[in-house]
Amino acid sequence: MNQMIPGRRAVLRLAAVLGAVGLARLMTTGETHTPVRPATGSPPAGGAAAGPPPALPGGSSAYRLSPMTDFQPPGYRPTRLPVRTEPFMEMPGLGRSMVLTFDDGPDPKYTPGILRTLRAHDVRAMFFVCGGMAEGQGDLLREMADDGHIVANHSWSHPELPTLKPARIREEMERTSEVIERALGLPPVWFRAPYGSWNRHTFRIGADLGMEPLAWTLDTLDWKSPGTGKIVRRVLDGAAPGVVVLSHDAGGNRSQSVAALRDYLPGLLKKGYAITVPRRGYGITAPKP
Repeated sequence: MNQMIPGRRAVLRLAAVLGAVGLARLMTTGETHTPVRPATGSPPAGGAAAGPPPALPGGSSAYRLSPMTDFQPPGYRPTRLPVRTEPFMEMPGLGRSMVLTFDDGPDPKYTPGILRTLRAHDVRAMFFVCGGMAEGQGDLLREMADDGHIVANHSWSHPELPTLKPARIREEMERTSEVIERALGLPPVWFRAPYGSWNRHTFRIGADLGMEPLAWTLDTLDWKSPGTGKIVRRVLDGAAPGVVVLSHDAGGNRSQSVAALRDYLPGLLKKGYAITVPRRGYGITAPKP
């Protein structure tokens, strides 16, 4: 009996060593049964080759985004946006709500006046900024965001996008998204084509970059400088649930636009309209109580 004990001990020691070796192999080679979550990144449409993105003019790097989702849990895989064939023109089903939008800025001469009026009435709006105007205006972009406004993409240099090759369309949109994200820490989730001129490439590239397309229901024609009174009457006469109003805070002398907002905004509120901003998910955010 006593002679068998050392043998048993040797067998036990050998089994322990073999078990440790097997466990080490499983840990180092990944041979476990834990499911592996697929990568969350999605390549751009067209299957771009791996490697560093091409450099853009002016030293800006190409901008690649997967669609964003608010409050993502760790490892969440976002759903790719659908490629639309037309932009949103209005926001229906919102009760007596309207959306105010301002294009072409920011302009340090006119945008602050618009922000002051919106702040005075505690309402939110959308600013579709051009990258060439937004470059170097980080403080103004942050002021917009801090006030709860949506900062959206309106291309870099305001070209008619369908006249450009897809690579140039992407460059116009990517560079502007990059400027916005650099200032705010988050990329834009809405875009608007200059002149309201869209084609299938703008919709596809916008979806690739995680942005929804928004046009407008009512053009104030403030870009024609028709007079403050005419702008005010056009907005008040065209007011209706779900209407998206187009105005401008840059691209020329916008003093009439600034003055008109001071008149028609309280008029809309007096008529019982809530001024809202859209959000991803085809919903709407209610005005701040």
